[in-house]
Amino acid sequence: MSQKEKKEKKRAISFYKKDKLDCPYCRKAFKREELLSGGGRMVAGDLTDELHRIYEPTPRFGKVYPLLYAVGACPYCHAAFLWNDFYTEPEKKAVRAINHSEADRKKAVKTIFPFYNLEEPRTLYDGAAMYYLALLSYENMSAQYSPTIKKAVVSLRLAWLTKYLDKETPNRGFEYISQRFYRKALFFYEEAVLFETDGKETIIGIGNFGPDVDKNYGYDGVIYLCGLLEYKFGQRENRNERLKKLDADKRAIARVFGLGKSSKSKPGPLLEHSRNLYDNISAELKDASTIDFDLEDN
Repeated sequence: MSQKEKKEKKRAISFYKKDKLDCPYCRKAFKREELLSGGGRMVAGDLTDELHRIYEPTPRFGKVYPLLYAVGACPYCHAAFLWNDFYTEPEKKAVRAINHSEADRKKAVKTIFPFYNLEEPRTLYDGAAMYYLALLSYENMSAQYSPTIKKAVVSLRLAWLTKYLDKETPNRGFEYISQRFYRKALFFYEEAVLFETDGKETIIGIGNFGPDVDKNYGYDGVIYLCGLLEYKFGQRENRNERLKKLDADKRAIARVFGLGKSSKSKPGPLLEHSRNLYDNISAELKDASTIDFDLEDN
């Protein structure tokens, strides 16, 4: 190995596993890319109110986005999933659906990411395209895969990734696209909770609720994100409907996290963020009631 190759290896962010993965949809083998750990590649920063871990860039490795490597995408049939779902033998109808929708899936992704590449070490752009392929792939999966909660997590991560893309390449429309994915995430999170309540689709099948890759915030995190996304990205055209939803989210957050009571059983950043969200929702509801009172008084 030359000195140049050694230097490039030391600066590498990812690697390909020795054993290839057989795609369960097209039966072709492809390489699995994983993030290298250690060596100062990842410097963890703040946790946002969306439970997204920020990683600080370093002089040696630049910007690293660990969540890029949580999905895989077959370069032959363009099926994409969270890695664990590539190791489960799918139902025959899922195989047929994935194969039948291949052209539509590629066409849809190319409307946002026209130059994506699935065969080279992934960039932020390629990784975001893979997540979009995953979102579309889960549309073809049955309830046993818990696709709705997975679409929620994938959509939220897509919102983060496209926001990063907007910072790197401004004025390309990625800010608008990010907002669209936030709203998709809101829809799927709410739908996942509804399906779980009705017994239509369990959300336990996801294993790790994330929403990011550094920590699993479980079902409590799902309830919190339903409220947060509604507060930040929910519709504002119908004021009464918004206030009704916010009030329901406020009650759900209070019930899950015991706000107003002793909350020692749920310590940590999720509780802190939940308290802040509870206060923000309460303030908006109070302001709305004050406005209504003033209008009636006049």
